[in-house]
Amino acid sequence: MASVTSLSDSVHQRLAAALSAALPQAGSAAPLLRRSDRADFQANGILALAKKEKANPRELATQVVSGVESGELIKDVEVSGPGFLNITLTDRAITANLAARYADDTGRLGVPHTEQPGTTVVDYAQPNVAKEMHVGHLRSAVIGDAVVKLLEFTGENVVRRHHIGDWGTQFGMLIQYLEEHPHELDHKADEVSGEEAMSNLDRLYKAARGLFDADEEFKTRARRRVVDLQAGDPQTLATWQKFVDESKIYFFSVFEKLDMEIRDADIVGESGYNDMLAETCRLLEESGVAVRSEGALCVFFDDIKGPDGNPVPLIVQKSDGGYGYAATDLSAIRDRVFNLKANSIIYVVDARQSLHFKMVFETARRAGWLGDDVKAHQLAFGTVLGKDGKPFKTREGETVRLVDLLDEAIDRASAVVREKAQDLSEEEIAERGTQVGVGAVKYADLSTSANRDYKFDLDQMVSLNGDTSVYLQYAYARIQSILRKAGASRPAAHPELELHEAERALGLHADSFAATVAEAATEYAPHKLAAYLYQLASLYTTFYDKCPVLKAETQEQIENRLFLCDVTARTLHRGMDLLGIRTPERL
Repeated sequence: MASVTSLSDSVHQRLAAALSAALPQAGSAAPLLRRSDRADFQANGILALAKKEKANPRELATQVVSGVESGELIKDVEVSGPGFLNITLTDRAITANLAARYADDTGRLGVPHTEQPGTTVVDYAQPNVAKEMHVGHLRSAVIGDAVVKLLEFTGENVVRRHHIGDWGTQFGMLIQYLEEHPHELDHKADEVSGEEAMSNLDRLYKAARGLFDADEEFKTRARRRVVDLQAGDPQTLATWQKFVDESKIYFFSVFEKLDMEIRDADIVGESGYNDMLAETCRLLEESGVAVRSEGALCVFFDDIKGPDGNPVPLIVQKSDGGYGYAATDLSAIRDRVFNLKANSIIYVVDARQSLHFKMVFETARRAGWLGDDVKAHQLAFGTVLGKDGKPFKTREGETVRLVDLLDEAIDRASAVVREKAQDLSEEEIAERGTQVGVGAVKYADLSTSANRDYKFDLDQMVSLNGDTSVYLQYAYARIQSILRKAGASRPAAHPELELHEAERALGLHADSFAATVAEAATEYAPHKLAAYLYQLASLYTTFYDKCPVLKAETQEQIENRLFLCDVTARTLHRGMDLLGIRTPERL
């Protein structure tokens, strides 16, 4: 089905035509349309245009009003204040436009695909091999997944990348220890759960670290093993691969609990660029972008200085010949630009790494790998805080394990569902509890602008009141309950009916879904979609309170209100899905 023109776009077109007719010398003019509490829409653009053309704004506004055709779309346009236009739409237009979206059997609700799709690489959900995922990994995973879903929904070609930490000196220590204690991981990968696999690795890491710190001879052997790993020694690589495989079992189990799809082909860790590092350094040095300083290969920046006033360089290669994160990140940019043909690269990474990425991006620009046709952007996110406003820790002061956090959210949510459940079995309560608990954690993250810190408060997250996913999920489940109770009455649009004020507000907001999705995708801002959905659920609550559905006065009114219910439910379902959150039919 073709996309549906929104009511605001239709009104914009009418006003723009009237403006151009009133001031043909001004060319195309923007009415600056927005929603208003004084009417359905307000146009503010006439003031700026009148000032530019040295015209009287109120007279120009009056002239524009005379050129706007009323009828099927616009019921009334009036001049307000110094030259604002207040526009009221017909009830017929609101219902008919929603009916067109409702008729979209693709599930897109008339949302168009982008006219010029490109290729965007999204780098997110970057756990470390042989280490448990903690609360700090939550935001990259959840925000990145929502951005991927939004971009894919608008038609963008998205390449997912999980840049896992799977390379470096710690692996020499681990590999050497396992070489000398071969039975430590003596099991088949498919015989253990993800958490058991990571528990084994965690135990192995602690044992290896203890020996590394206590035994100088082992430390020497471990460092020699790092050289073997970097040189591609087959036996060393085979052992290293065991660690990666064990860790992936765990990664997949955590992401499954988070209700996220992670595909093995999308996992390209630091090791994936190992063969490119030497060439990356050579290209930077030959082009003069990087220079040798005290034996290290460095890139300097005029505006980046340390506390002593001296320039702080980006070190691409260390003086001992080893490579740092910069070499890997720059090699990844080369791969994404020249092999994956990316137009945009989005890094969903902690804000504390902003300086590093600023330097990496500038280096890539100087080298000609990034430019006007290829852009890199760090979608920097803030810190997850505890109720005390400090970084979220356990009572013992340790970092909170992500699995423990999710399990507690599911337990809390299950208790809420059990309290409200009327006809659900224990199995259904457990399933809904998981969907509500995980959804609560995701929504709390996504309803906050990514660059802001936010407090992790499970009591608030699973509350039925306020800006929570549970509130949205219950709105959706309530609608499904009404539709089930409707009997022979079916949702059907009746544009001929007059609408209650609450019906109009709900219909107008539902119509702006496409514009909100486009804005959230373009700005990589899932929180804007979350805010839209919360307002939709709030407007539905008002509608539900003021407009009887199954006990409406006429059969046509019953059908039209069922139609408004179903449009709202479909919009909630699609919007929540784009945030990676389930909408259970019953709660």
